[in-house]
Amino acid sequence: MSKTVSKTIRIDHAKAAGAFLQKPNHVAFHDRRLWDLRTKRDVQAHGIPEWETLRDLASGIKEHTLSNLADYIAQFADQASMNGVVVHFAANAQEHNELVYKLMSERGMTALVKSKSMLTDECYMRDYLDLEPRGITVMETDLGERIQQLDHQDPSHMVVPAVHKLRADVAELFGRTIGTDPKNSDILYLAESQRMNTRPYFMREKTAGMTGCNFAVAETGTVVVCTNEGNANLSANVPPLHITSIGIEKIIPTVADLGVFVRMLSRSALGSPITQYTSHFRAPRPGTEMHFILVDNGRSERLAMDDFWYSLKCIRCGACMNTCPVYRRSGGLSSYGGTYSGPIGANINPTYDLKRYSALRFASTMNGSCTNVCPVKVNIHEQIYKWREVIAEKHEVPFVKQEVLKMAGRLLASPTLYRATVASLGGALKRLPNFVLYNPLNIWGRGRDLPEAPAETFHEWYRKNRSSAKRAPQ
Repeated sequence: MSKTVSKTIRIDHAKAAGAFLQKPNHVAFHDRRLWDLRTKRDVQAHGIPEWETLRDLASGIKEHTLSNLADYIAQFADQASMNGVVVHFAANAQEHNELVYKLMSERGMTALVKSKSMLTDECYMRDYLDLEPRGITVMETDLGERIQQLDHQDPSHMVVPAVHKLRADVAELFGRTIGTDPKNSDILYLAESQRMNTRPYFMREKTAGMTGCNFAVAETGTVVVCTNEGNANLSANVPPLHITSIGIEKIIPTVADLGVFVRMLSRSALGSPITQYTSHFRAPRPGTEMHFILVDNGRSERLAMDDFWYSLKCIRCGACMNTCPVYRRSGGLSSYGGTYSGPIGANINPTYDLKRYSALRFASTMNGSCTNVCPVKVNIHEQIYKWREVIAEKHEVPFVKQEVLKMAGRLLASPTLYRATVASLGGALKRLPNFVLYNPLNIWGRGRDLPEAPAETFHEWYRKNRSSAKRAPQ
């Protein structure tokens, strides 16, 4: 997938979701699978009496850390250096990618095995390393990430990157790319096939390893990575060079704080009590190197935003995506147009490019479910509303929406005009031809039918049944 799309092109969520909506079986599975994760999350949350206390603690820890971020970054870097780790700082994606390439090229490394990392996706690191003259082979070792890599697609979900695919899709893809039986969609067969295809890369010479970071503990200089496949352990422990990419917002103060987040992460993400592997990386093994790259890439700017710094509390659990009725039905592969999709993506992406992502805030029902399930209490739906205000102030609202909002404003400002319009609308809906309601300008008409208009409006019913003249004496 090309990463050179002009930043001046606005992402049209409804249009971009069209391709996904053309596959009803995929849409139904996507919706059902993610709601199942939401349901499992609820079971786990209700099974812990102190769940809301943990949410309060997690939110407070994050807010405290972000309010003192410079101090905790310095503490983490100092402790990691004392442990024998080489710490680097990258102001942006370009610096991060150049650092990774420099570390590898100076040691003659030609391949990189890496575990899941949304930060490296955000930096488009894989494309950077693969381009000539660098020519570094990057092997994704997470099953979902590897599926997406083989299909030349970005992840569609924070935790389950290939959740939009059916097992038959994966069987066909593996048959086309790694030579398996394209008609065998057995899950165990597919997982084993990917494992056998990936495992040799760990043992190759001139191969470096990379992991992401779930939590970076300032007190000890430790990086904690949570996975369910064990691939991060292989990426960190087999190659002689271990590189970890760390967003500066991942830092937490102490090991005691870590206990709060570990209890909440997997419960929120997958509805399981804990991940299969919670790995602590603190120092290089004898004869090997460990390098931490602390990456800003716009986070400091977001931290200075009065209304939007709260999104830096996000621990990438994906709970908001699992509960969101818009994301569950529209997918995230291309409809959100960036690394981060779903409700949290609608808040993170515009901090990078307001114009390009200006339409995403309107792909929301404002139901607040995302905020209700967030383990660190990010006020996601309130931020979406705030972004709408910013977008309107910056005059980045799409033209059609601007005109509709102007008309709606005039209509809603006049009770007389509003009631007259509502009274005439019922009859008009029955008489207007379909092309007036369901046309290219009315994107919400696609795949929907308007409900039958009621025989009378609530106002009409109220006047007949609850007017002051008929009100019974008290």
